[in-house]
Amino acid sequence: MSSRGNDGQITLREWHPVAVEEYGYVATDPLDPDIVYGGKITRYDRRTGQVQDISPKLFRGPDYRALRTAPVLFSPLNPRLLYFASNTIWTTLDGGKSWKRISPDLTRTDSIVPASVGKYAAGRGATARHPGVIYTVAPSSRSPNVIWAGSDDGLIHVTMDGGKTWKNVTPPELGPWAKVSVMDASHTDPRTAYAAVNAFRLDDLRPSIYRTRDGGKSWVRITNGIPDGATINAVREDPVRKGLLFAGSETQVWVSFDDGDRWASLRLNMPATSIRDLAVKDDDLLAGTHGRGFWVLDDIAPLRELAASTAAEPVVLFRPARATRVRWNTNPDTPFPPDEPAAPNPPDGAILDYWLKETARTPVTLAIVDRAGAVVRRFASDDPPEKPIEGRNIPDYWIRPPQVLSAEAGAHRFVWDLQWPEPAVLSFGYPIAAVAMNTPREPAGPWVLPGTYTVKLTVNGKSVTQPLVVRMDPRVRTPMPVLTRQHVLSQQLAHDLKRDFGALQQVRALRARVRDARQRVTAGPGTDAIAEFDRMLAAIEGDAPGQPSFTRLNRELAALYGVIQGADVPPTTQALAAISQKEAELKTALARWGTLRTTGLAALNAKLRAAGLPEIR
Repeated sequence: MSSRGNDGQITLREWHPVAVEEYGYVATDPLDPDIVYGGKITRYDRRTGQVQDISPKLFRGPDYRALRTAPVLFSPLNPRLLYFASNTIWTTLDGGKSWKRISPDLTRTDSIVPASVGKYAAGRGATARHPGVIYTVAPSSRSPNVIWAGSDDGLIHVTMDGGKTWKNVTPPELGPWAKVSVMDASHTDPRTAYAAVNAFRLDDLRPSIYRTRDGGKSWVRITNGIPDGATINAVREDPVRKGLLFAGSETQVWVSFDDGDRWASLRLNMPATSIRDLAVKDDDLLAGTHGRGFWVLDDIAPLRELAASTAAEPVVLFRPARATRVRWNTNPDTPFPPDEPAAPNPPDGAILDYWLKETARTPVTLAIVDRAGAVVRRFASDDPPEKPIEGRNIPDYWIRPPQVLSAEAGAHRFVWDLQWPEPAVLSFGYPIAAVAMNTPREPAGPWVLPGTYTVKLTVNGKSVTQPLVVRMDPRVRTPMPVLTRQHVLSQQLAHDLKRDFGALQQVRALRARVRDARQRVTAGPGTDAIAEFDRMLAAIEGDAPGQPSFTRLNRELAALYGVIQGADVPPTTQALAAISQKEAELKTALARWGTLRTTGLAALNAKLRAAGLPEIR
């Protein structure tokens, strides 16, 4: 996809929805992904489906208050340390079997009634005690002793000694009933933190994001570029690029490249919806919404590279994020019906983003080069579109739209499927295990091996390069030597298919000339010789019993190729034996074809010359 804003600014990609129905904060155990903590608070085992209440206190009281969206999170520095917050902060090192309280009550003790309550200010509901809770906890990823906390009644506290002492560092303008909805500790400086404040209950719809760089001694409100009405619920710092911030409001996602001094919209294709929290996972940005599930912005690597000068550059190839070799479509059957809640998969391959200031004068090319300097794959903006498969028996909406490298001005995305060029098979097809609007034809080329590659973009004669790291699906435990063996066999079969296909095209071309000769020679001594030679060509072309033919071998070699490429596992003994057998048959067929096109054709032409007939060239 590509786009270019009217102001020349670069715009990138789309959000993808993820259909879920969850509410509240949850934390997956870093050491055991089958264990999930959430609520206020429970331990859920995915393997058994059983849920255990592990609350620090089993009953509420004046000194223990919690709500269903209570903070639950693991320390970024200790995978065994789990935080939970009520009106105080608790920690556990044994999965909730026991807890330690590390803070006093960090909420207000007064019960001020704000003016926004209006005529109900004197009512019993307004004057009653309104104790708050800790709404957000942000442990530092730079220091195990620094922890930030924000309450739903407008207080911010910080500890610099692991919870032994806490200091109230609330910005002066925050008052009761202002909710500190999300805090984030800086990934580069333990004394820097960010706070998103929601003042809905005060009838204040202005955006509120605060930043401190001195441990909370002073705060700066950083909302330039975000209009009034965009109440902020979340703010997060990118863990890779310093100063790259993301914020979620009641309508969209915002981005800042200068530590919050200026903001711009990152809504793109997302509908207007309440963004309740944001998270950066590896190279993806995740948005949790209120009412429209999760949304994912795949690969924010280009955002990490954007600078004020980017739009002025003639050509920019952004450094691609690490790509994962994963068999993304494991559907057992036809796609989900249209009324079934579903969401698109991430792009299946390496996401390559680039920027062209002006439309290219010559075709744009994109090459993937391995460490040995071999060109693994090459694409060009003038590549002919992939021809649709004739005679298919599937609906058109199953098929993936064609992807062509763009030479137009603006920002563009191209996805390489991490595979070499397609093998030379006689027929392609679409699997019944399809994905609506995103089913590629099969067979695809051999999988590349995990490793480092070079992406080379050439525009108007100028080339720019970036490294690309391809990793194996982390769930696959197959050792590298086995993957290499699989790759060598796949390339070997692809080479066999290419030889078979090329020879078959030569046979068919010669048969066409022989058929023309038969039409010209309808009688005489040359007729039988031409017919006999055509029968020999037909036998090596088609499915003659008892001897190998190029058509049958292409089909059988393609089937073996599919077996080897089908799973990331060692090939079976029987598969290796079948490969050896078919390669021997191909060798025999190629030898027969070599004899036919040299000795056989020469003998035929000798007979034609003797009969005074033109030779077949």
